[in-house]
Amino acid sequence: MKRLLVDQKNITQIRLEEVARPPLQPGEARLRLESFAITANNVTYAAVGFDIGYWKFFPTSVDGMGQVPVWGVANVVESRSDALQSEARIYGFYPLAEELVITPEIDGQGVILDAAAHRAELPAVYNRYVPVRQGAAEQDHLRALLQPLLATSYLLFDWLMDNDCFGAEQIIIGSASSKTGLGLCKYLAEPEGRKYRIIGLTSEGNRSFVEGLGACDQVLSYGEIEKIAQVPSVYVDMSGNAEVKLKLHSHLAEVLKHSAAVGTSHWDQFRPQKSLPGPKPQFFFAPSQIAKRREEWGPGEIEKRIAAAWKRVAAEAGSWMQVRVHEGIEAAPQVYADLAEGRASPRDGHVVVIENLS
Repeated sequence: MKRLLVDQKNITQIRLEEVARPPLQPGEARLRLESFAITANNVTYAAVGFDIGYWKFFPTSVDGMGQVPVWGVANVVESRSDALQSEARIYGFYPLAEELVITPEIDGQGVILDAAAHRAELPAVYNRYVPVRQGAAEQDHLRALLQPLLATSYLLFDWLMDNDCFGAEQIIIGSASSKTGLGLCKYLAEPEGRKYRIIGLTSEGNRSFVEGLGACDQVLSYGEIEKIAQVPSVYVDMSGNAEVKLKLHSHLAEVLKHSAAVGTSHWDQFRPQKSLPGPKPQFFFAPSQIAKRREEWGPGEIEKRIAAAWKRVAAEAGSWMQVRVHEGIEAAPQVYADLAEGRASPRDGHVVVIENLS
């Protein structure tokens, strides 16, 4: 079995290695990955791997090296569990590798959970695996590329609505060219009669891309922060760029009602800041909003709304995203490196298809 290892302290240092397949124990199932997406979101998983716990999902025996999680589809190629039969096909959270062994259990809604002991204390949303039918590969690719990112976008939108946008007159999205950022822009643009403006912040090179989405009332480059109106605002930061955050906080100061940290697409320009003008940035953790809505609305409702929302945006993805398919896990290191080092185009969605499925 081949897997991609990432240096946990220098996430651009990667290597592909081959390891022995672990023997299957009673109650376990072996999954062979069919395809998975690699996006800037996966780089964020690596960048905040210690802070949020992403390195804990798929531990390795190699000191200082971890496996980056990805979203994709896998086939059950061997099972010693009554909960999951061979030849099943499931979507979910996997290591960037050719295989994964899980300890499957079925919850009350027919969702497969990995009940492995080391995952028991980790956020449940990442331990859920959903059966999917064999269909068009394009659907698998869109699901892996967009469902996790647009789910976060929708949960951000729901959280903002839940908090009445903190009384803001404008919502500023940092790294609006990221798929999570553009998704949030699109969801914010949907309500009729909305009382807030949508401001997209991006690099000068990605400006025309964000403008072409048609979801923002104003698109500015990171060098134009002083053009942002000094009115009550919320900042939703997908980039983690410390310099940009300092400039924006300094420009808006007390009219900034809330500052949310979501992603680190500019992970190499991230550094904690002890003091900023205005409110202290608070990390947005999507599973917390899911848990809140499950308690308020009952099981299944927030999942239905997320599914409907991401499918709405995915239906028009052909106008702003080009799916790039790469054959074999051997292609993964270059795709990951391009994303981690900022060479990837926001228009591209990268999918790796594993060859020679068992």
